[in-house]
Amino acid sequence: MNRRHLLSASVMAGILALAGCTTTNPDTSGISPADKRARINTGAEEALNRLYAAVPGSREMASKARGILVFPNVVAAGFVIGGEYGEGALREGGRTTGYYSTASGSFGFQAGAQSKALIFMFMNQAELDRFKNSNGWKAGVDGSVAVVKAGVNAGIDTNTARSPVVAFALTNAGLMANLTVEGTKVSKLDL
Repeated sequence: MNRRHLLSASVMAGILALAGCTTTNPDTSGISPADKRARINTGAEEALNRLYAAVPGSREMASKARGILVFPNVVAAGFVIGGEYGEGALREGGRTTGYYSTASGSFGFQAGAQSKALIFMFMNQAELDRFKNSNGWKAGVDGSVAVVKAGVNAGIDTNTARSPVVAFALTNAGLMANLTVEGTKVSKLDL
């Protein structure tokens, strides 16, 4: 098979994989909006507890945040062309104030699937208001986001702590080492 046909086959496989992964979530299809909200809230609480256990200083940072956007289960899949999708909750003052979805796409060398929790902490009211008043917020475009990466101590450095928006990504193994949120789009859900 020549390169052109191989590339076309790879692109088609990626599109088919994305269609299967992002159009419906088998865990939430066919349930009522109230049940979906409850499931998202429970997942968000569990994701925050995992974050606090895995990353020293994250609980203290969360107590200072004006709002925390938690996507407890973001599924990413792809083969050359990739994408990810998840649903989550915005929490302010310890309670949920809205529901959102996140989606992003990519192109390049990739194959496989993974699941992660994605958490954004809005550290000042101006950034939180900008997010809430946007019609489709994009990380890195509509807001500058500092990403906490896994390291030897997996803690939060002082430069990150001063950022207006801080992002964390957790897998079952803990904090992700290589994460970028640039171009991640977040949209409000009508639940």
